[in-house]
Amino acid sequence: MEIGKKIQQRRIFLGLTQQELADRCELSKGFISQLENDKTSPSIETLNLILEVLGIKISDFFASDQKKQIIFTKDDYFEKDFGNYRQLWLVPSAQINQMEPIIVLIKKGSKTILDMPHNGEEFGYVIKGEILIHYGDDSYKCKCGESFYFETNKKHYIENIGDEEAKIIWVSCPPEF
Repeated sequence: MEIGKKIQQRRIFLGLTQQELADRCELSKGFISQLENDKTSPSIETLNLILEVLGIKISDFFASDQKKQIIFTKDDYFEKDFGNYRQLWLVPSAQINQMEPIIVLIKKGSKTILDMPHNGEEFGYVIKGEILIHYGDDSYKCKCGESFYFETNKKHYIENIGDEEAKIIWVSCPPEF
């Protein structure tokens, strides 16, 4: 892996000169030049500092060399049964991404657990059934073919008020672990 070349590409992408990067990292321009030409190697601490200034996590910096999975099949899905409802994670590694798509299956007359306020946003599309979204002190009816979207700054949960199992495509951003 050519660490220096990757740092140089990111620096140029951001429109920074070697001097500007060096100043922001409190390093010398000569060090940045040697690093970009793979004539020296940074310590982990220095690399973390440089990558922070370049706006990239160290894990992403090294992971970008690997091809990321694009297509997911039923064999990739992960399912968890909560008793009254089940969740099916469609992208099992979504915790490292910015959004988490799942399918929620809620038994007739049941509801999901109460989710306390947190940072983020949630989107859902009802594939089957009819649900009641409890959001703060308000409730909203949502049926098959309709969608919902809300910020997660209030207590919330979903209740199946229909005559059959409810099925919802749900996307959380950021992922809920």
